[in-house]
Amino acid sequence: MNAQQLLQEISDYCRQTGLAESTFGRRAVNDGKLTARLRNGGRITTDTLDRIHGFMTAHPPLGPRPIVIERPRESRPTTMPPLQPATAASGTPADPQRNFRFFDNRQKYLLFVNTCSEKWEVAHRVSEELAHIHPRPPAVRLFDAGIGDGSVLTRVMRAAHDRFPHMPFYIVGKEISLEDVRLTLQKMSDRFFEHPSTVLVLTNLAYADAPSLAVKSVNAASSLVWHELPMIGNSAHQFEQQIMDLEPFLGLNWKAGVSPRTGNPVYERPVVLVIYREDHRFLLDPIIPKPGGTVANYDLIIASQPYRARASLEFKAQRVIAPLARALGPGGRLIAIHSHGHDPGMEIIQKVWPDDHPFIHDRHQILKAVKHELGQAGRDLNFNAYADNRSLFRYVMHTLPSEISDSSIGTSTLFAAWNAAIYVAQVEDDRLGDVVADGRYLDATRAVLRERGGLWFFDESYVISRRRA
Repeated sequence: MNAQQLLQEISDYCRQTGLAESTFGRRAVNDGKLTARLRNGGRITTDTLDRIHGFMTAHPPLGPRPIVIERPRESRPTTMPPLQPATAASGTPADPQRNFRFFDNRQKYLLFVNTCSEKWEVAHRVSEELAHIHPRPPAVRLFDAGIGDGSVLTRVMRAAHDRFPHMPFYIVGKEISLEDVRLTLQKMSDRFFEHPSTVLVLTNLAYADAPSLAVKSVNAASSLVWHELPMIGNSAHQFEQQIMDLEPFLGLNWKAGVSPRTGNPVYERPVVLVIYREDHRFLLDPIIPKPGGTVANYDLIIASQPYRARASLEFKAQRVIAPLARALGPGGRLIAIHSHGHDPGMEIIQKVWPDDHPFIHDRHQILKAVKHELGQAGRDLNFNAYADNRSLFRYVMHTLPSEISDSSIGTSTLFAAWNAAIYVAQVEDDRLGDVVADGRYLDATRAVLRERGGLWFFDESYVISRRRA
């Protein structure tokens, strides 16, 4: 195909769809001067030609509108075809046990969340930090580095409204799991009703990219899906209906594969979802983020269980905590929380696996590694490990007194306690087969419940804060 034939195709397509040629160029290949260059003798690569034809095929003249929804005054990057899921170098899927991530096991996760009080206690600990932040106009800026099912974020938003009832909120949540995004969105309609001046952003970007909503990889940036939902109405019911209407969009775009190199989940395409109330757009205009990146100066960053306990110290410092610390604004605070061990839950694990010690790094080691990683960039940061009486907090598995005091502990209670213990200790599935087959895990769980009169766990917290300007 020569340039004249391609120009004719583009011209016919634009006439049928009502698009300007510059708009077509921006949407198809992120180049508003595409047709002008072709008319002046410019050349394009076969990859660009494939992208142009792919765009026309994906968005026929009488078909649906492009997935990427544009605000009237701004252009948006076009939606590109999905990337293929990651596979091993040989072309076959990598070993499933190597790729297994404990926190992505939905059944164990949901049973743990609904039988233990960790989310309540984490939200309470995080909310205490609200008394120490110093928001600056135009908004209170909050980042959640792993929203999970949204329980912690929702409770912190309630506490933030109670403390800052008249300040706009800019809240960004990172999450790669589609199911967790759905669970989080189901909880948000009431938040928009109580605190209407809220901008909520959900994204699946990596820790280094998510705070600024800017993808550093050129290839990934070209496929970025930026979707805005300005909600109409003034009731939680209306907001919920519009949020639920996002299901097709989420199902199509919020997909994850597995990295053959690390075994961690990776997005197939980067997504940024921005939600706010249309009747507050005028007030929120300086806060609503725009493609191309935004300022990441956060007043509060939540990092609750952001890494696997058995991950290397280098990974925890370099890939997770250090990038988040860099995103703090003046007076901002990053609170990180992870499992501590030394509790009845760990006693169950060690009755089955006596030599198992999953919690290999404490807060002091992590803070030291982060400080080293940041170097000169950490000169205006404070690294607060605190004493145990402030850093450590306890959460429990919900049980009735009769369920533990009876001579025979119910099977459902035993199963829930065992699930909580192996979830917190992040025990992989391939280690459970032999243990479950002979039933000794129930004996170990029963013995600890009777001896302790219940089941509880300890979490450990630490804070990195930036000095005020």
